[in-house]
Amino acid sequence: MLLDAHAAALRGDHLAAARAWESAGYRYEEAVELVHSDDREQMLDGLRLLDELGAVGTANRARAMLRTQGVTSVPRGPTRGTRSNPAGLTNRQVDVLLLLTEGLTNAEIANRLVVSVRTVDHHVSAILDKLDVPSRQEAAALAADLGVIG
Repeated sequence: MLLDAHAAALRGDHLAAARAWESAGYRYEEAVELVHSDDREQMLDGLRLLDELGAVGTANRARAMLRTQGVTSVPRGPTRGTRSNPAGLTNRQVDVLLLLTEGLTNAEIANRLVVSVRTVDHHVSAILDKLDVPSRQEAAALAADLGVIG
């Protein structure tokens, strides 16, 4: 399996190499191969995976490489605060989560934070996704267990 990944990489078939690394459970190597592919969408997928893995240095080099290749929509990546959050939540997502725990609706949260309801909808969706839970109540409970909120 690992020989297949190396062989594919040496052939320049980065997508095949990434798939082989993924099936072997080597997510970092998968991300690096995706970043080195010729397809911009795959490259961006590799960058997102590097960010998820917390591979800051490699992700920053990948961002520079993408910009050099003319990609203008390179995500800036998580901030230090987001990386230090146990659930990977942004500061604003923590603000929204705290208000969720109070039982506020999205409209009430939007009013409190002086943002649109649509923005709150986006934050709530991201929170549920990052915490991998189906409901606001489960998000609040898990966040408390993880120490994300007090």
